[in-house]
Amino acid sequence: MGIDQTDENFMAQALALARQAADAGEVPVGAVVVEEGKVIGTGFNQPVSRHDPSAHAEIVALRAAGACKGNYRLPGTTLYVTLEPCMMCAGAMVHARIHRLVIGALEGKAGAVVTHPSLQQDWLNHKVLVSTGILAQQCSRLLTDFFVQRRAAQGKAADPLDHFTPRA
Repeated sequence: MGIDQTDENFMAQALALARQAADAGEVPVGAVVVEEGKVIGTGFNQPVSRHDPSAHAEIVALRAAGACKGNYRLPGTTLYVTLEPCMMCAGAMVHARIHRLVIGALEGKAGAVVTHPSLQQDWLNHKVLVSTGILAQQCSRLLTDFFVQRRAAQGKAADPLDHFTPRA
């Protein structure tokens, strides 16, 4: 089964946003919220520059989409994100009533959708459809390269346990 071109195109937009995060010295994660084929919110990681622990790419994109729609509920939307969301972001997606989540790379430590499937718990009042692996290699490579460069700049040797842990 091939990759949906639309999914690939929107993930490419999320990757471009992730590169903006990397250029700003932030962990390179990008997110795009889409409704009926149109982008209604974008974001990239900004917790360092905004001094805001909640300024993850997904949260920034959800806030922008909510402002665009004039509502915090975003039913019928799809969120594209380059890295598997954390628990905070997964919870925000449930509250926003995101219809579908499309993930690039899986996060082998703190991912809260596939790695540690908190998003699919029976007690939640909303279920999000999940697709994975869209442009996964490009998403993983961007993150891995970012952490390799960061360690090199700090004079540290590569330590596979000290950074992003991609999963296939």
